[in-house]
Amino acid sequence: MADAQIDVVIADDQELVRTGFGLILGAQPGIRVVGEAADGVECLELARRLRPQVVLVDIRMPRLDGLEVVRQLAGPGVGEPMNVVVITTFDQDDYVRTALRYGACGFLLKDASPGLLVEAVQAAARGDALVSPAVTVRLLKRLEESERSRTSGRSPAVSGLSERELDIVRLVAVGRTNQEICDELFLSLSTVKTYLGRVQTKLEARNRVEVAAWAWEHGVVRSDR
Repeated sequence: MADAQIDVVIADDQELVRTGFGLILGAQPGIRVVGEAADGVECLELARRLRPQVVLVDIRMPRLDGLEVVRQLAGPGVGEPMNVVVITTFDQDDYVRTALRYGACGFLLKDASPGLLVEAVQAAARGDALVSPAVTVRLLKRLEESERSRTSGRSPAVSGLSERELDIVRLVAVGRTNQEICDELFLSLSTVKTYLGRVQTKLEARNRVEVAAWAWEHGVVRSDR
């Protein structure tokens, strides 16, 4: 499985962005850019026809915006949801909640480094939604800030999670990988995966990003952590 090829479709209305991402990803062993789209309608057609492992989607695109593309490719009710990573900019944090609800499995800043772009694609392909604290946690903090103003003075909801499960959630929310969680909590990898599966079931979360978003929204992890 380590040598399995990752097919990627890139959707962005800026040709320079598509070309740059394509050159970076295409130079990586095991990653192949199979299609590029300049608008949301074209992205849907390419993704459904080519069935790539990862779709990189800009939020602002002609004809159909990226949020609707995410909903149609990965949202509730989609029979075979795809791994969709949203390409965002610093002024688009308000879209994060909607993208999460529609099934996005990760976020990538447009000015991300080449290494982070590759990491984002590899993480999405293996189902590891969180890319790194530098990308996802910064965006999720906005969820905490907006939720804090709405629920000031209330204790964090824990949705029936045990103390150990909350430990797992806090580490997921600050971008730790499963192996890093193992090392920090002195647990085996299979145990961490079991706990994470229970957490996702209890929270009705489809992936790690939704677990992290829940943690930030409900004050389980704080921005000064």
